[in-house]
Amino acid sequence: MSIWIDLWELFFPRYCVVCGRRLLKAEEHLCVRCMTRLPRTRLHLQADNKMEKDLWGKMSLGRASAFLHYTQGDDSRKVLYELKYYGNSRLGIFLGRLMANELRASGFFQGIDCIVPVPLHEKKERQRGYNQSEMLANGISAVTGIPVFNKLIVRTRQTETQTHKGRAARWENMQDVFGCTSPEAFQSKHILLVDDVMTTGATLVACADALLGIPNLRISVLTLALAGDL
Repeated sequence: MSIWIDLWELFFPRYCVVCGRRLLKAEEHLCVRCMTRLPRTRLHLQADNKMEKDLWGKMSLGRASAFLHYTQGDDSRKVLYELKYYGNSRLGIFLGRLMANELRASGFFQGIDCIVPVPLHEKKERQRGYNQSEMLANGISAVTGIPVFNKLIVRTRQTETQTHKGRAARWENMQDVFGCTSPEAFQSKHILLVDDVMTTGATLVACADALLGIPNLRISVLTLALAGDL
């Protein structure tokens, strides 16, 4: 088997998504150097962290964290673009596993009943071929054993991209975007909302708004990246 793997690597070499260096056999998607240099936030180790404060009063929040700090031009941008725009769905599963492995020892996932990826509109998901948040959720589930509840929150209308919008426009763009198909499935649950990046929190809050009125629901949040200052 090793011979065939070596031959495959010879004709179809794999490269680091950040630096472009050819990967070693034991490396996956990222070389060791780039993986260790990713700008981690360590927010899961901080009580009442910035991300939690930004979401306070906007949902029934348990805890919140982001794995990476996102700024223009850094390594996290290259990772996000590879995941969102270049069809690398397996990278999402890898990053989900990486997040879960690094956060698990802190107790971040303790008491969480299910993982809920923020949905894409079905048209955009068909175009992209996958939902990047769902890939992250699947990777987290593979490490923690927490089940993924998919398609129970749906995006009811397609919105314009948030990328070039200001804070107020982002919130306006996300009004009444999501719906819940089975509210009873979330009753008395502690759910983990998973998304790729949080900028203003508008998408996450809109998603949580679709669950308003569900008895004894608690929501925690985990994103791959957090944009802005820490």
